[in-house]
Amino acid sequence: MHINKKTRLIVCFVILCAGLMQAGCNQKQPPPQNTPEVAFFTIQPERVALTTELPGRVSAYYVAEVRPQVHGIIQKRFFEEGADVRAGDLLYQIDPAPYRAAYDNAKASLARAEANVPPIQLRAERYKELVSVKAVSQQEYDDITATLKQLEAEVETGKAAVEAARINLAYCSIKAPITGRIGRSHVTVGALVTAHQPAPLAVIQQIDPIYVDATQTSASLLRLRHNIAAGRIKRDGPEQTKVKLLLEDGTVYPEEGRLKFSDVTVDSSTGSFILRMVFPNKKHTLLPGMYARAVVQEGIADNAILVPHQGVSRDPKGNPVVLIVDAENKVQQRMITIVERAIGDKWFVTSGLAPGDRVIVEGVQRVRPGASVKAVPFDGGQTAKPSAKTVQPPAKAN
Repeated sequence: MHINKKTRLIVCFVILCAGLMQAGCNQKQPPPQNTPEVAFFTIQPERVALTTELPGRVSAYYVAEVRPQVHGIIQKRFFEEGADVRAGDLLYQIDPAPYRAAYDNAKASLARAEANVPPIQLRAERYKELVSVKAVSQQEYDDITATLKQLEAEVETGKAAVEAARINLAYCSIKAPITGRIGRSHVTVGALVTAHQPAPLAVIQQIDPIYVDATQTSASLLRLRHNIAAGRIKRDGPEQTKVKLLLEDGTVYPEEGRLKFSDVTVDSSTGSFILRMVFPNKKHTLLPGMYARAVVQEGIADNAILVPHQGVSRDPKGNPVVLIVDAENKVQQRMITIVERAIGDKWFVTSGLAPGDRVIVEGVQRVRPGASVKAVPFDGGQTAKPSAKTVQPPAKAN
């Protein structure tokens, strides 16, 4: 019995060892990993127009606040609110009766003064002949001459009074000073108005053409000048002053404008200055006070290096970096310098890359610097992504 038990133990031990050896023989080595596939974008210099979007407000080309220049009662209003008026059109009529009476009185005073001049003038001429032969004294001649000059001065005063009365009478007819669109009337017929009152009777605005006043930071201006001095940007050609406009709803205004001037003073509270642009506005699409974004061309970059957004990442310090594929299909990391602006779906790179470099734009998360990769050209997402064991269905077009 003892022998049988020992024999059984030996047999079990042999069987166990044989099983372990069989398991070790059957264990497979780990399969080699496949070389990751990435898509690259080949750097090619491009000629691009550098633009910037600036927030702005629409303002009228001309603004005229209509105010009375004489006192009186409004008798009539001759315009429709919101209508277009032309310079010289009659807008309001102030009661002219008192001013017409003052004008007639001034003319009568002038006529009286003019009637007093001829007799004295004839007497002065006779005295001039008589004083030469000692028929009258020199004193009498001097007195009559002084009287004549006084009467002539009264005539001039009368003429000035007539002209002032005529102007006041004409001011009773309030006319449009400019051509434009008139707003609502702030007074009604029968209202008493006073000369040079602070509240306008109505406001006329010329809105064709029309201004857009945009704000630009002084820091961006300094950066632009630095890039121009470095030769990265040129500011030549007739296109420089052309401006496009984006409306509040995101649509593009169909008419191009032009840059009129930039302010010479920077606002100390905002650190920005004003750029004024002028746009045609025949259909009156733009109205004063509207918000808009002006697309201003800053310059031309003849040999710009552009990299798709998805190809640029940041290191722990926040510096922009890219991964490139070298001639041996190995991954390298490059530090780059970019201009803080987007040109379409790409970044404008100023240093760190050269023409012909292959920048990885797809599959960045699967590779590290120094790794070998299988590189395929980037097609902008028009075809399937880098292949995998499971074929993904093509993305639906937007």
